Amino acid sequence: MSPIVVIIIAVVLVLLLCTVAAWMVTMRRRKLREQFGPEYERAVEAKHGRRAGERELREREERHDALDIKPLPAPVRDRYTQDWTRVQETFVDLPDDAVHQADRLVTTLMSERGYPTKGYEQQLKDLSVQHGRTLEHYRAAHEVNDRSSRHQATTEELRGAMVHYRELFDELLHNGDRPRESQE
Repeated sequence: MSPIVVIIIAVVLVLLLCTVAAWMVTMRRRKLREQFGPEYERAVEAKHGRRAGERELREREERHDALDIKPLPAPVRDRYTQDWTRVQETFVDLPDDAVHQADRLVTTLMSERGYPTKGYEQQLKDLSVQHGRTLEHYRAAHEVNDRSSRHQATTEELRGAMVHYRELFDELLHNGDRPRESQE
C-alpha cells in the first residue's frame, strides 16, 4: 500500500473516531438535559462550565443509584393523602402553620421513600435525579417557609407555597411516574 493511502485511511479513521466521540458526548448531554430538566442549566452555571456541571450531575446519579428509593404501597399513599388534606384544612385558620406542616410532611415523605433528609442542599441534589422538573416548586416553597418562620410572608405567598409543596408531594407520593390529574 502506498504511503498516501495509509495516511488517508488513518485520517478517515481519526475523523470517524472523533465523530463517534462527539456523538456520544452529545447523546450523554441530551440524556442529562432530559433527565434533570432545569437542574441541568443550574448545575452548569453553579460549576462555571458544562464539563464540571455534567460531572456533578453524573455524581448525583451515582449517589442516587446507591440510595434505596422505594415506591409506596397503596395504604401508605392513602395515609399521606389524608395527612395532606388535614394540612390543607389547617391553612384557612393558620396559614403559617400549614406551610410549616407541609414542609415537614414532604420531608417525612422523602424519608419514607428512602431519600436522606439531612441538609436542604443535599435534599435538592438527591431529588434532582428523578424530580429535577419539580425542584423549582420545592425551592420556592422552602424559601417562603423560611420567610414565614420570620413572619415575613404574605398570605398569598403562603398559598403559593402550599401549591408548590403539593407539586413535589404528588410526585413523591406517586413515585414520580403518574401525574396527579390521572389519579383523580
